Amino acid sequence: MKEFLGNITSSISITDVLDILIVSFVIYKVLDFIRETRAQQLVKGLLVLVITFFVSDLFHLYTLNWILKGTMTLGVIALVVVFQPELRRGLEYVGRSKLMRSPLSLLNKDEIDAIVGSIVHSSETFSKERTGALIVFERETQLIDISETGTFLDCEISSQILGNIFYEGAPLHDGAVIIRGDRVLAAGCVLPLTEDKSLNRNLGTRHRAGIGISEQSDAVVLIVSEETGVVSVAENGVLKRFVSADDLKHILISRVYKSNDNGNSFVKLFERLGRRDKNVK
Repeated sequence: MKEFLGNITSSISITDVLDILIVSFVIYKVLDFIRETRAQQLVKGLLVLVITFFVSDLFHLYTLNWILKGTMTLGVIALVVVFQPELRRGLEYVGRSKLMRSPLSLLNKDEIDAIVGSIVHSSETFSKERTGALIVFERETQLIDISETGTFLDCEISSQILGNIFYEGAPLHDGAVIIRGDRVLAAGCVLPLTEDKSLNRNLGTRHRAGIGISEQSDAVVLIVSEETGVVSVAENGVLKRFVSADDLKHILISRVYKSNDNGNSFVKLFERLGRRDKNVK
């Protein structure tokens, strides 16, 4: 037994170990990515087809095997079409580069406090007055194509500017505002709607658009309901409702404007908001 184990260990080099570790890491990340998206159910269906293919070959079910073999031939193209949203999101995640300096890194603490204060104050006003609002905070993934669907502004962030944009009857109030760093980049923008069928049917187009852009980018989205005044935040396709002013301030500082208090604290906050949301009837 010792000789057998010795032969195995002697034939394994450092490059083999490195190769195994890299492949294991890639498989883990792919499975983790699939688990966090709607692709999970699609993968289960694909596994059923693969198992059926091998079973039909084992029991000599020629007709079924021939049909499945033809299906497998077109499988690569079908996967690209079916998983297009997930593939796009994954490639955007891989392509996010830290080489370019983000405009957020140029802001000092006082500027961040002023920006966050204006946004939080605006959200409280919108909520109280039942004014619908949809604000997208750009992060690593640039939203140039989205901003081109609206009106380019490139102005400073203030509660007055946001109030004028979302004032009912204003030309741009129905669309989304794109914020890049300390500037309102564009307003009246059209966002992609989520295709998630499991969402609450009471959620309107504004919420579905906010979730949709958060699925296709790393943006953080602030949504204020026109019907109820409820403030919500969407990120990574997950919507958290009934967000208080303090919670919103914490989210903006920890996730958008990158204070030192990020990571685990944000996860704990969203878990707390999720529990609170379940308790609200």
